[in-house]
Amino acid sequence: MAAPGKIDALSQFALHPMLGPLGRMGFSQSTLMMVVAAVLTLALLVLGMRPRAMVPGRLQAAAEMIYEFTYNMCVETIGPEGRRFFPFVFTLFLFILVGNLLGVFPYFFTFTSHIAVTLALTLAVVIMTTLVGLIIHKLHFFSYFVPQGVPKALLPLLVPIEVLSYISRVISLSVRLFANMMAGHVMLEVFGAFVIMLGSAGLLGLLPAGLALGVNTILIGFELLVAVLQAYVFAILTCIYLHDAVHLH
Repeated sequence: MAAPGKIDALSQFALHPMLGPLGRMGFSQSTLMMVVAAVLTLALLVLGMRPRAMVPGRLQAAAEMIYEFTYNMCVETIGPEGRRFFPFVFTLFLFILVGNLLGVFPYFFTFTSHIAVTLALTLAVVIMTTLVGLIIHKLHFFSYFVPQGVPKALLPLLVPIEVLSYISRVISLSVRLFANMMAGHVMLEVFGAFVIMLGSAGLLGLLPAGLALGVNTILIGFELLVAVLQAYVFAILTCIYLHDAVHLH
């Protein structure tokens, strides 16, 4: 708990047990939001595509637009082989997108603001891309870490750098999503607290409180943009990693 008059912007990320006995097994509001995100994703696809109308309604149009957007991203980035990985990328993109957007609404929780969640998603991506490379290319996959056209004398120096760069994907991909979502919600919390603190200071605080409220309104719109952008960045980087695993360059 924050002391009176102080802003504790990080308390919103604390996990709390939920649903009685399930809470004692690690079922928190983060887990609940993951279930909600999964249900909303399935509802969008099942309910949206159920009419199968030639002139789609709003829900069907949204489902078709996201489907086509992700499909084109996979094929254009990975190549014709991208069709095989489309279900994985599509699921990943929608799950992260819905999770990011849920956190913008009051009384919801952004599970992608926790490094444990983004790290788990990143490990799934990196492990899958590595397995794809090994299955397709067998031991030749390790030539990915050997730069072409480099003198053999430099290989003992450059190969470890390439391996370290490959492993660093786990950190860069997970931290990028986690840090962006966390930073946005911290800013919303800070300026929201400013509105309350300045508004309670009397007439002199009304003008700065209004300015803080305006900034917070702009931040909400910016946070919606970041939520969509970060889901796209995660998905497109996944496609790039799969392209490297399939084509070894």
